[in-house]
Amino acid sequence: MSAMAFSRSREALDTLADAGRTAALWWRDDDARQVTPALERLLALARASAAPLGLAVIPEGLDPALADRLAAETRVTILLHGHAHRNHALDGEKRAEFGEHRPAGMMADEIVAGRAALGRLFAGRFLPVFVPPWNRIGASARRILPQLGFSILSVYGPAKPTGIDGLAELNTRLDVMNWRDPRGLTADEADARLAALLAERLAGSPEPIGLLTHHLQHDETAWSVTAAMIECLAAHSAITWPSLQRMTAALSSG
Repeated sequence: MSAMAFSRSREALDTLADAGRTAALWWRDDDARQVTPALERLLALARASAAPLGLAVIPEGLDPALADRLAAETRVTILLHGHAHRNHALDGEKRAEFGEHRPAGMMADEIVAGRAALGRLFAGRFLPVFVPPWNRIGASARRILPQLGFSILSVYGPAKPTGIDGLAELNTRLDVMNWRDPRGLTADEADARLAALLAERLAGSPEPIGLLTHHLQHDETAWSVTAAMIECLAAHSAITWPSLQRMTAALSSG
């Protein structure tokens, strides 16, 4: 990719550094169930940049070999990605697994089972962060999460303040995929979005910038743009990469 890739983001990073400011970055990748060539490519990219990675894992259909493969990947943290990644929305509605389409008790049973399975397979690596498939969650599921040991939700978009439901949000803000086509973002599209998020930090926003990838869905554009963006960010003094353990502990403590 051209040396000029992410030029707007590099300029925004330099402005942050000149102002003595930093931006915290975190990385979430969705839909892991088993070891695949795409997962290996993702892990290699994370290792090369030394970036912490939050891997959102689907409990139903999970291959136990995934836990063995990730045992040596010390920077990878496991998050709960719904239950089966199964759509329960009605025809014509946006897809959702944990929307308002099923009884709360049924959804609670699935969440409890998923947490137990991931906690057992990924002991010491699993964090109780709930990542609903398609980044959608209904009010009923939100309300029951704290009762099930989840104080942190991760979806897409600006984080809502911690409210009466007791949930804090650690959200992603930059998805490398354009789901309308679908295709990977071009470098120019990703640069514009990243530069805008960095400008928010310069303006005083404390929210971490969450990068969202989907290793099973990437085309070559998505892979190359992700690699270029991570390279741009990982080497710059204005970027910090807090561990997910540290970030979630800070959110949980308020």
